[in-house]
Amino acid sequence: MQLLIDQLGKRFNREWIFKQFSAKLQAGQSYTFVGPNGSGKSTLLHVISGVMPSTEGKIIYQLDNQIIEEDKWYRQLVIAAPYLELIEEFTLLELLDFHTGFKPFKEGISKSELIERIELEGSKNKAIKYFSSGMKQRLKLALAFYSNVPVVMLDEPTSNLDAKWSAWYREEVQRLTPDQILLICSNVPAEYDFCDTIINVSDFKPH
Repeated sequence: MQLLIDQLGKRFNREWIFKQFSAKLQAGQSYTFVGPNGSGKSTLLHVISGVMPSTEGKIIYQLDNQIIEEDKWYRQLVIAAPYLELIEEFTLLELLDFHTGFKPFKEGISKSELIERIELEGSKNKAIKYFSSGMKQRLKLALAFYSNVPVVMLDEPTSNLDAKWSAWYREEVQRLTPDQILLICSNVPAEYDFCDTIINVSDFKPH
C-alpha cells in the first residue's frame, strides 16, 4: 500500500488550514503530524482518510499497483480518535461483530483474544454507553491495532489512558506489521517518538 498526496489543501470559508501538502506515504513506515492546537493536524488526517473533502489537490490510494476508488478507501483504513464515537447502543460483543463485518481482525486475533488483551472480559455484554472514557479509548485502539487493514490512523492516542495503558499503547503500536502505514496526530512525544517521519503541519499553513 502507498498513499500519493499531491498539492493537498483545505480551506474553511476564507481561511486556509493547510496548502500545498505533498507526500508519498509507504507501507512499513510511520508518520506523525505535529503542530500547535488548531494547526490542522486532525483536519489533515480527516482529508487523507476521505472523511472530509479537500479544497484542492488529490490523493491516490494504491494497493498492489491498483488504484482504489475513493468510496472504497474506508475499507483500507481504521481511525481511532477521542472525538470519534463508538456505537453506544451496542454491547462490546455486538460492536466487535459489527466491526468485523467490514474489517476482519488479523490472523491469530479472535474477539475473545481482543477482549482479553484490553482486560474487558467482565464487560463483553455491557452496552458501550456505560463504558468509562478510558475503556472506550482502549477499545478504539484495539480495533485500530488488530484490524487487518493497510492504513492505521491515530489522533491523540493516549487520551484518557492512565500510565499502564499508555505503556500498552507504546508496546502495541510498535508491533504493527511491515505492510501497514501508520499515521499519528500528536503533540506528546511519548505517543510518537518511535516514528520514522515527523511532519509539522504548520509548515503548510499560508502566512
